[in-house]
Amino acid sequence: MSSGISRVGVVGSGAMGRGIAQICALSGKTVMLFDAGHQVVEKALAGIAQAISIDVQKGRLDDRAAQQAAKALIAIDNLEALRDCELVIEAITEDLDAKLHLLSSLDDVVDASCILASNTSSLSITSLASKCRYPGRVAGMHFFNPVPRMRLVEVIRGLKTEDAVIAQLKAVGHDIGKEVVEVNDTPGFLVNQIGRGYTLEAVNVVAEGVASYAQIDQIMREAAGFRMGPFELLDLVGLDVNHPATELIYNQLFQEPRYRPSSLMSLRLQAGTLGRKTGEGYYRYEVGAPGKHGAKPLQANLPAPSAPHVSAPVWVSSATPEAGDTLRALASSLGASIEAGTRPSDKALCLVTPMGRDASRTAAIEGLDPVRTVAVDTLFGLQTHRTLMTTCVTSRAWRDMAHAIFSADGVPVTVIRDSPGFVAQRIVAMIMNIGGALAQSRTAAPQDIDRAVVLALAYPHGPLGFANRLGAASVSRLLDGLYESFRDPRYRPALWLARRAALDMDFCEGD
Repeated sequence: MSSGISRVGVVGSGAMGRGIAQICALSGKTVMLFDAGHQVVEKALAGIAQAISIDVQKGRLDDRAAQQAAKALIAIDNLEALRDCELVIEAITEDLDAKLHLLSSLDDVVDASCILASNTSSLSITSLASKCRYPGRVAGMHFFNPVPRMRLVEVIRGLKTEDAVIAQLKAVGHDIGKEVVEVNDTPGFLVNQIGRGYTLEAVNVVAEGVASYAQIDQIMREAAGFRMGPFELLDLVGLDVNHPATELIYNQLFQEPRYRPSSLMSLRLQAGTLGRKTGEGYYRYEVGAPGKHGAKPLQANLPAPSAPHVSAPVWVSSATPEAGDTLRALASSLGASIEAGTRPSDKALCLVTPMGRDASRTAAIEGLDPVRTVAVDTLFGLQTHRTLMTTCVTSRAWRDMAHAIFSADGVPVTVIRDSPGFVAQRIVAMIMNIGGALAQSRTAAPQDIDRAVVLALAYPHGPLGFANRLGAASVSRLLDGLYESFRDPRYRPALWLARRAALDMDFCEGD
């Protein structure tokens, strides 16, 4: 159903404002574009015209639609010209005082029936509406960069936002070809909260000395199926954007432990190693070498395994029977001599498959020699990447033997130091926990949480989709193991997940 809104004002002509103006004009709406400097607006219109021209050249848009859009875009030099707009979207700098001043000014200009929407990515819609005479008409309309390409828009309901306003904004979203999710006002809304889980937990793993940036990126791409590793993503976004947003969300949520910022990120921000924009972040970027090919890791990986000095039988724990059977079958197919029996001989390499726990304490619980014990992550399968984890005393010889066995068929193998939950387990657990907490607080519908994450962040699954894929038993072992290992409320299992895991039910279902 069409929104019925035909005249849209956009305030702010940066990358986000230009993109919003472009897609609104292409949908047939008249767009009034304003910025503090008129020359800035003219430059923005030229940029929009160029972007549309490229779409025509590439066959994504026909000439007629391009010409109509060009006619629909109007540069204005004062807010008074927005008087007849039915919707005004602000896309100025992410500063609370600046946005409050602008919305208050617009409140005095436009008709009482005009909707005021903010493209803020992290500021409270309720706070932004607090200075307006008609707070019921203020809502959030959070687009993602680049606006013309990203399919999602979050429509955010403030505490006083009227139902009719939300309905109209959702209709506008459909008018301009976006998929819409409705979100109740919360710091960082939906996508930005869940995105913190991916990057922050990866930084924590590095800070604990478990693995290098490049190793973590490789594991998350090849084992867990993400398009980009967390540190590649941080370099792309820019640490000057990511870290302040993390601090803002953490403080607005009254120091919720799941969003606790990392001192490692703060130090890198102070050093100016912001990412691609400065030529150096977690990777160094060569001028003229685009994409990943121009990136060189700045942190050494753990010492590379050498040719093994021991050749011994392999014993695989059956503490988790299914994982043990999978690992036993793989090791046997790769030429390892498998020991039968419930206990290993004193000459065997001992392999364990912990979930949410570390190798050292797993060896202790199972009564194994920690010097000969290596853990293997089986949670995401063993076909595309294999992660091995040593105890705190595993000898190099036994580590190298394990590496030689599991790399024999050419599948990439990464060896990390001891950590509850390996790498992929920890990071995905944090994503699931944040998604579960958002579902529990009714911030958004469970299906919308998953849809938003897949559309905006391009994760292989949404938080609850990951939980369904892993299964109730694995989710329960993983979350409980991490919480018991760290004893940090950051890792506490979200009630939404814990209840559904206990009932062995779909993680998107129920109330």
